[in-house]
Amino acid sequence: MTTPISSTSAAPVAASGLSGAGGGDGLRKAAEAFEAVILRQLMGSMRQAKLGDDIFGSSATDNFREMADARTADSIASLRQFGIAAMVEAQFRARAADPAGGGQ
Repeated sequence: MTTPISSTSAAPVAASGLSGAGGGDGLRKAAEAFEAVILRQLMGSMRQAKLGDDIFGSSATDNFREMADARTADSIASLRQFGIAAMVEAQFRARAADPAGGGQ
């Protein structure tokens, strides 16, 4: 049997999760979720560029491919290899440290 894919990894994190104990973990998860969304969009665009007819294609196959792509994007984002999550996290940490935004 297969396990269902949870959509909780893409859930937004409340603003209160940016500060306080354990806030860094919430910010990290939110940044990874943002990177996963970008990767899903990228993978979806690549899937749309079909180079030929899929002889076994059906709507069920498309649905399973979308779920597999979402799971793959979540896994890639958790590896933090693209750097998108790190940049987002660094930007929000800087804003949390200087809420007035005086450096801009």
